[in-house]
Amino acid sequence: MKPCKHPISHALTSFNGVTAENPESVPSRHVAKVNHLPASIWKKKTLGTNSPLDVSIEQSCEFFFREQMSEGYWWAELESNVTISAEYIMLFHFLGMVDKNRERKLANYILNKQTAEGYWTIYYGGPGDLSTTIEAYFALKLAGYGPDHPAMEKARAFILDKGGIIKSRVFTKIFLALFGEFAWFGVPSMPIELSLLPNWAYLNMYEFSSWSRATIIPLSLVMAKRPVRKLPPWARVQELYVRPPRPTDYTFTKEEGILTWKNIFIGVDHLLKIYERSPIRPFMKKAIAMTEKWVLDHQEPTGDWGGIQPAMLNSILALHCLGYANDHPAVQKGLDALANFCIENDDSIVLQSCISPVWDTALALKGLIDAGVPNDHPSLAKAAQWLLDHEVRKPGDWKIKCPELEPGGWAFEFLNDWYPDVDDSGIVMMAIKDVKVKDGAAMKAAIERGIRWCLGMQSKNGGWGAFDKDNTKHILNKIPFADLEALIDPPTADLTGRMLELMGTFGYPQDYPAAVRALEFVKQTQEPQGPWWGRWGVNYIYGTWSVLCGLQAIGEDPSQPYIRKAANWLKSKQNSDGGWGETCESYHDAALAGVGASTPSQTAWALLALMAADEANSTSVERGIQYLIANQKPDGSWDEDQFTGTGFPKYFMIKYHIYRNCFPLMALGRYRSLMGGSK
Repeated sequence: MKPCKHPISHALTSFNGVTAENPESVPSRHVAKVNHLPASIWKKKTLGTNSPLDVSIEQSCEFFFREQMSEGYWWAELESNVTISAEYIMLFHFLGMVDKNRERKLANYILNKQTAEGYWTIYYGGPGDLSTTIEAYFALKLAGYGPDHPAMEKARAFILDKGGIIKSRVFTKIFLALFGEFAWFGVPSMPIELSLLPNWAYLNMYEFSSWSRATIIPLSLVMAKRPVRKLPPWARVQELYVRPPRPTDYTFTKEEGILTWKNIFIGVDHLLKIYERSPIRPFMKKAIAMTEKWVLDHQEPTGDWGGIQPAMLNSILALHCLGYANDHPAVQKGLDALANFCIENDDSIVLQSCISPVWDTALALKGLIDAGVPNDHPSLAKAAQWLLDHEVRKPGDWKIKCPELEPGGWAFEFLNDWYPDVDDSGIVMMAIKDVKVKDGAAMKAAIERGIRWCLGMQSKNGGWGAFDKDNTKHILNKIPFADLEALIDPPTADLTGRMLELMGTFGYPQDYPAAVRALEFVKQTQEPQGPWWGRWGVNYIYGTWSVLCGLQAIGEDPSQPYIRKAANWLKSKQNSDGGWGETCESYHDAALAGVGASTPSQTAWALLALMAADEANSTSVERGIQYLIANQKPDGSWDEDQFTGTGFPKYFMIKYHIYRNCFPLMALGRYRSLMGGSK
């Protein structure tokens, strides 16, 4: 998720005080200085030429050596959309603790992201998004921008043309309700008493995804209290209604038909609203106490909740609604954690929705290894040790469904013990596998724990979700609250491909039970044209890359028809410039699968996938390699404006600023290795 266009070095800041002895301290991104490792001049000893391929790989390696932090990790910006920063402005107004200078910088960032047409998007070059534009407009209004400001006039015209506040998404309405700009009774119900349902109940909080659970549980407390902080007239946004709202405007649109799950849940919501208006709610007090305890228990020592902005912001709101003062330790630590997600310069501040140092470090390390950097190189050893120091050794929410499973694996962030994930864990273990560290036995033990944990998270259908096992109650995405269609974490092909790659990398045979079930899962989820849908990257190119690399690692014969079908699909999607690209719109329209302007990251995924399918000698791969070499900058990096990652497909897209650099290095290095040297 990214706000500003800049190389990685501008997105990184000094991580003072982060040591293995002080794991609870989290680096701040307010400091401009970067503590780089000394730039080491590395050249592959076997090189006999200065071919364009060799030069490109060497320049990319040098780039990563320069960008590595002194503690051993890499950390690049994670860009999403302006709602994250807009809600930060709203939070401070709700808490009554506005810092005008910081607010001005946040507003500058939001204004800088407005398009010439007046709206805001959820990814680069995307269409205007109504909810995002409403939240940006409201935040700017709070920051003192009047309705006659040119930026506000253009935004308002777009908002009204799209139906105004009534047509916005649930979370936008909740933020407006906090300030009395939308009626609380128009927000879908999420009774706090749901937290009292036992874990064996068909619908309970542990049937929601980790990110939904971490957000909804504190939010249910806020919705139970229904607080309103009245605004002065100049800050209100009633001008964003097409007309004064009527009672019918607060109802939910039904689907065609009578007995659909969505229509049933709309009826249930109506009954819940009757219950919520009742003065007699015998279990509410107990539910509030249980929710308060859950929120406090799930706060990390660093102050984070779930490692994501929605969970963190809503937990602070929940504690505030319970009467916790702004200087209470839990609230203050939460605010500090949010501040550590910020990237600040002289003119702007952007709040990231999440941070990704473990993911970034593992990807950078893997790229350097694929490029042929010796496994005893100090840069690699330091990165591997840093990753080992961040192994998760505490039970998290996953323990509810896997009570016998030993903790292990890795999370996405500096510290997120409640929510490790199989994707980070898999990449970390494959990256550190052959790196020489001081305590090889400790690394072996960590990998063994991590593999056991990942395999223990396999779902009944043979696939893997990211954070939860058997998180497959799809009807949850039909409730009125679920307009982002992301309340669950079901198994997906891209993560299952990663687990196949993990098993193959560590010598598990193809007939190992977990591999057999995983292979069946990916075969069943292949699209008719040959690719696989990508849950965590855009989109079919990403999914196909992950699966084909997994199939190669586990030993599948690349001549099998289903693998040839996938490889041929990729080759058919190559652009005339030799690269590959895919628009985020492919999540809305499958006809756009594999269609889009070429990007370094997506080109690299396609190349890695084709090489895994025994296509290294193909013209398609050679042209893709030439695309990467031709588009590399003199400093060894690549430019990429497009968003190629996802938070919630369709609704929340991500730009990982490290992707444009780490994946091309992997592809170039893998190609050189397969071709036997320089080319």
